[in-house]
Amino acid sequence: MARPVIGLTTYAEETRFGLNDTFSAVLPLSYVHAVHSSGGRAVLVTPDDPDVDVLDGLDGIVFTGGSDVNPDLYGEPPHPTTKVKPERDAAELLLMRAALDADLPLFGICRGMQLMCVAYGGRLHQHLPDVLGHHNHRPVSGPKFGEHPVRLAPGSKAAAVLGAAVEVNSFHHQGIADPGKLTPTGWCPEDDLIEVVEDPAKTFTIGVQWHPEDTTDFRLFVAFVEAARTFRQNVAIRP
Repeated sequence: MARPVIGLTTYAEETRFGLNDTFSAVLPLSYVHAVHSSGGRAVLVTPDDPDVDVLDGLDGIVFTGGSDVNPDLYGEPPHPTTKVKPERDAAELLLMRAALDADLPLFGICRGMQLMCVAYGGRLHQHLPDVLGHHNHRPVSGPKFGEHPVRLAPGSKAAAVLGAAVEVNSFHHQGIADPGKLTPTGWCPEDDLIEVVEDPAKTFTIGVQWHPEDTTDFRLFVAFVEAARTFRQNVAIRP
């Protein structure tokens, strides 16, 4: 059977190819590698010309990391450190809501998890050092990523995949203040910041605050791709 087709949302950024600067759709290849290593076939979803027909050929979708979610979407003024891309927010919210309506397997990573919470009626802490009093979730010097444990709720989908706890990497200055109608299922024990959210009413709708694509632990990607495979099979047998 063909691999499940997994959409990956991308950034629109100024980039350089050789001597030429151009506006491009870009994404770290680590996301693609994680999907391919987990049995899926990755395709890139660009933020331009958004329409829900993008989902027609997909068996699952990953909402990737990147810029801050626009606080206008949850009714707050921007923090001085907040940097937004409203066009990307609008395009991804359109796709996210359509994917949720279709129960398409959905995996949110870092920004993607934060966007999930906003789509479910929640809101964000715009600058964690103001709330937590430290920069541990996005180091200002030293290693690229912060590292810390995450404890997982018994009986959650995340715990079924990862066990009771997992060591994670993180690079974010915003975080979940209110998950809305999503269920929190993972927390950083050092400060109780929400690290995992799920919608238990959906087949596979999980968001994580860390970057599993930038590790060698692809267990969540494997579970996600398997859910996408089941989605593909169910679509194939529908009358």
